[in-house]
Amino acid sequence: MALTGGDVVLERAHDGRVAYLTLSHGKYTVVTMEMRRLVAERFAEIDRDPQVRVVVVRSDGQHFTSGGDIAGFMEVDPIDLTDLGQDVTAPARSTKPVIAAIDGYCFGVGLEMALSCDIRLGTGRTQLALPEMNLGMIPGSGGTQRLARLIGLSRAKFHIMTATRIQAQQALDWGILAGLYDDRDALYAEVDALALKMAGFSPAALRTAKEVLDRGVDGPLYTGIELERKAYSMLRATEDFAEGVKAFGEKRTPNFTGR
Repeated sequence: MALTGGDVVLERAHDGRVAYLTLSHGKYTVVTMEMRRLVAERFAEIDRDPQVRVVVVRSDGQHFTSGGDIAGFMEVDPIDLTDLGQDVTAPARSTKPVIAAIDGYCFGVGLEMALSCDIRLGTGRTQLALPEMNLGMIPGSGGTQRLARLIGLSRAKFHIMTATRIQAQQALDWGILAGLYDDRDALYAEVDALALKMAGFSPAALRTAKEVLDRGVDGPLYTGIELERKAYSMLRATEDFAEGVKAFGEKRTPNFTGR
């Protein structure tokens, strides 16, 4: 299998406020090394675009992704592998909220990418796995750390060290997925509606909420609360907050600008 191939298609909708990143590489959406690079490039472009307020990651194959280009790893110098995780975890570094729409398989690097997104939604046929043990390897793009923080150390050890799949309902019960839908059409419709709803919120508030949640959860409770208090005070000075208060009093929809 080649290092290159596949695409990560960037499209904008809803007057440019929602960006859709679509993984495209056949039925199983195998993620090549080139696609990893494209993920990082697309997110860099999105972050430079002030019009975009929400990002959706999805696939046009029958599965979100069956994982990475396995043979391709043998053609990459070991020292260069340390950079690969930076590419696919671009959703976590993005200043915009990112929603992953997961239908079918979400394995290996695909799950690591999804775990770096802010919200994950799936269907009844969604299956999650970090199967690297089958290759004599471990997850290398944040999978061990993000999964353990999300579902607990014991569960993460079991699923990573035994390469056991996590079924859709189990993923929902454990909080990996925030919602389940009957099929892809229902999933994509819900994701579009959710993205549009979030795009109507203040970009400054969304960006700040993401940062406070991500930074605060990794530290002591007191540190997180202090971070929250200071962020709350900072948002008090924004035009968006003033607009939100005014719109509330006037019983109308606020027009947030991100300032």
